[in-house]
Amino acid sequence: MTVNGRRRGRTAAVVYGSETGNALEYAEEAGRILERLHFHTVVQPLNALEPIFLSRFNFVVAIVSTTGQGDLPANARLFWKKLLRKRLPPDHLQHVNFTSFGLGDSSYPQFNWAARKLHKRLLQLGAQEIHDRGEADEQHEEGSDASWDPWAASLRQQTLIRYPLEDGRDPIPADVLLQPKWILSCVTNRPVTDTAPISTKYHHSPAVNGEDSPNGSLQNQETEVASLVGASNDNCHSLFVQLEENRRLTPLDHWQDVRHLHFSCASPVEYAPGDVLTLMPENSSDDVDQIIELMDWSQDADQTICFEPTGNVLETDFYPRPLVTVNQHCTRLTLRKLLKYHLDIRAVPRRSFFAMVAHFANDPMHKERLLEFTDPQYIDELYDYTTRPRRSILEVLQEFHSIKIPWSWAANILPELRGRQFSIASGGARKHTSEGRTNFELLVAIVKYKTVIKTIREGVCTRFLAGLSPGTSMEVMLQKGGLKVQKSEAARPVVMIGPGTGIAPMRSLIWERYQWYLTVPSIKLGETVLFYGCRNEKADFFYHEEWKSLKEAMPLKVYTAFSRDQAAKFYVQDVLVQQAELIYDLLHSQDGMVYVCGSSGKMPKAVRIALVSIFQSKGEMEKSVAEDYLQAMEKQGRYKQETW
Repeated sequence: MTVNGRRRGRTAAVVYGSETGNALEYAEEAGRILERLHFHTVVQPLNALEPIFLSRFNFVVAIVSTTGQGDLPANARLFWKKLLRKRLPPDHLQHVNFTSFGLGDSSYPQFNWAARKLHKRLLQLGAQEIHDRGEADEQHEEGSDASWDPWAASLRQQTLIRYPLEDGRDPIPADVLLQPKWILSCVTNRPVTDTAPISTKYHHSPAVNGEDSPNGSLQNQETEVASLVGASNDNCHSLFVQLEENRRLTPLDHWQDVRHLHFSCASPVEYAPGDVLTLMPENSSDDVDQIIELMDWSQDADQTICFEPTGNVLETDFYPRPLVTVNQHCTRLTLRKLLKYHLDIRAVPRRSFFAMVAHFANDPMHKERLLEFTDPQYIDELYDYTTRPRRSILEVLQEFHSIKIPWSWAANILPELRGRQFSIASGGARKHTSEGRTNFELLVAIVKYKTVIKTIREGVCTRFLAGLSPGTSMEVMLQKGGLKVQKSEAARPVVMIGPGTGIAPMRSLIWERYQWYLTVPSIKLGETVLFYGCRNEKADFFYHEEWKSLKEAMPLKVYTAFSRDQAAKFYVQDVLVQQAELIYDLLHSQDGMVYVCGSSGKMPKAVRIALVSIFQSKGEMEKSVAEDYLQAMEKQGRYKQETW
């Protein structure tokens, strides 16, 4: 809290940049740690704040994931742009005490770049680091928790040392339930037929638009939360689209169902190769009915509800938003709608979920077992119970049937149902129709498999998409991707490596380059070389008919690796080595570019190893020199990776 811009009491801000929700979950955990140390804590996306606003808190924790080519997530880019203003003096943030934690994937060359860039810039502007920066690697066998757990424990310990509690005051014990900032409440003074939008009762946010409101007055009563959240995302555009085609590409007897989805919208919209479409899934009605019955929520499931603050919004400079973003087109919110469209009841639960629901378990044995899952020394058991079999929240609640969550707490315990991002597969002439409509084509692998406990798992979003019929209308988000393809690079040769559904952005780029080839006579198109890998030529060689016709129309070469069509497994990196002479000529002699898209993990690392070996053998380089050359390509923007 502040008076006339000055700090008062124990205050902390946990700010985050999150693309898929992981950084947000860790930010919420950090917020709970600081609340138990009696800090008045807010948890907000970076875009919701002006940089100078950070100085109003005793302590700032920044938790940021890395996307694209070392970029900050969309809900942190506006803040980042403001932080890069040249006119900011070197002491601009001299009163900010901070620490930071980065979430990254070591299969990317720009591992944790976003967090490192933010950390460096905060120091340049005079901020004081009072706890060592932490970094997590998604590729670790225990996931990001392997780094988070010791870092969070140290954060708690060091914060208590630097900000000791007054005599007679102790940290809030873990077995005491923290009160949420918002709860769900029945709207008793509105008739059921009322069509007025209902998202929140109050929202006070003086820094959303970059300036404090006069005298700290209450802003935006009955504000649409969705519009505020949307305003904080950079390069995102909401569109209404119609499904034109939902076609299975793989044979019915193939182990995986892969779909070609074609959407269109009425207005002309521009996008580039690498851009993504975010689709919002829905939970099945059967799952929603199950959790309502399990939690004894039937009596209240169809009542009109809203989010209501538990504190006085006028007492703080920045009262946080509810954790769930309600669609701005929702005119009457009910618990059933919240469960179907906004809360993820099929998510794999995190450790914090077990800590929360243990408070609502009526069976002592259930409570004891739930609390064991929250103990870091039992991390292997937690992994075996949740991550390994992909056990969902709904299944946990079914097994621990004594848990009865008050419906007013539902949005504080169940995570938000987040949109799923898919790289757009259309480009060039395929982007628009002669009638002026815009096309969006996606290549989507339907997630359905059997776990180690012989239970069939289905992806919430892909199950939803698989059941959509042509003619269905829905709202989507169009977002800039990380490939940053430019027409000025058309003359350069391009090496594209896109196994499996990684072919989607590659297809977009190929069609885009073909369009340039046809419509810009001054461009002498560089050679376009595609390396594609899959299991079987007859089952999942996607868009192979297109490649045949395009090879006759433009300078395109296609090399393939079908890993299961022969006795010895053969992967896309093996084809690269086979074509070492060509690769070296395109990348070294002609200053060509590389795009790598597809599954994260082993593939991107194997591709890098293959390229280094090619530079070694064909360029007669030492290994260290070859690695330096590849790193130089990355810095020059000639090596770009987009994996998921």
